[in-house]
Amino acid sequence: MRIAVYGASGYTGKLVVAELARREIDMVLVGRNVERLREAAAGAGRARAGGAESRRAEADDHVALVHAFQDCAAVINCAGPFVLSGEAIVRAAITVGCHYVDIAGEQRHLKRIFDTFAASAEAAGVTVVPGTNDDGLPGDLLAHLVAERVRPVRELVVGLELVRSGAMPSRGTLRSALESIDTFTGGGLGYQDGRWDANIAARRTALTFPDGSDPVPVVKFPLPAVITVPRHVAARRVEGVAKAELVAAFADIAPAVIDSVPEGPPAENRHAARWIIVVEAIGEDDRHARGVVQGTDMQGSTAVIAVESARRLVADGAKPGVLAPAQAYAPADFLEFLVQHGVHWSLDVTDSTGDAR
Repeated sequence: MRIAVYGASGYTGKLVVAELARREIDMVLVGRNVERLREAAAGAGRARAGGAESRRAEADDHVALVHAFQDCAAVINCAGPFVLSGEAIVRAAITVGCHYVDIAGEQRHLKRIFDTFAASAEAAGVTVVPGTNDDGLPGDLLAHLVAERVRPVRELVVGLELVRSGAMPSRGTLRSALESIDTFTGGGLGYQDGRWDANIAARRTALTFPDGSDPVPVVKFPLPAVITVPRHVAARRVEGVAKAELVAAFADIAPAVIDSVPEGPPAENRHAARWIIVVEAIGEDDRHARGVVQGTDMQGSTAVIAVESARRLVADGAKPGVLAPAQAYAPADFLEFLVQHGVHWSLDVTDSTGDAR
């Protein structure tokens, strides 16, 4: 098995390289600057990474990308902003016949990949799974399991909380957010009755997170699950929300801010940070189901998730086409795999009277 990492010299790309090396998976590092790619390989500190081949390819050079992905079974795309270059990497992967995953969190990119490449990926026998990051994949998998408890589903809400404890997003994440700043500050897309629309307002205004007994204010937020969940859950409504403080922080992102922060947080800060995803579903009969998945180290978790996502496509297979995580992987099995990496998850169901079942 050989996996190409596009954008391997970026902050999270380096973590992906280190994870591949830890698991002794052969890799090819691809990006714009071969010297930086070699530095990324050397920085992983393992012979498997240090001996990896580095191949130069710009995102706008289809021929070079195709050449770079030759003899690889899958591509992990770590190079944002994905709304600018993501399509080119997907197109090249499909041309070569490589499975594809990325670490994107941008709704616009995810929807575009589903809308643009479903037919060509299926025809090529390639599986494309965008959004395999620390909230996109766990949120999608958990939503599928929660929805199963109360089908048919009237409403499904996915909520995000980040407890940073001094950890900041990487510079690349901030650049991706800035490129889609209107989406983040405006709340992004909602889903209702078979359509996605930015004008669909979130109904949920408060949500209880594991750290507290009382609901806290939440506002509409462009989570990847809003794009992916309706593809495998027959829900009338799907909405993404986040704590109001988190949403407000995106309004402060500017080029000067991005230039002033480090490439990414130090390891000790990453491990002190936590991500929490809450999924609540209401059935047509008013039964409620709730799930929680949480872990530490957002960037490190993303690296583990992306590598395992690509590995499973190669080793276990999935139907060809563009798929949501829950369509490509067995949801409970993947979440259980993440437990060994410090992830915890749970499910609860109550009937219409509020009694637990």
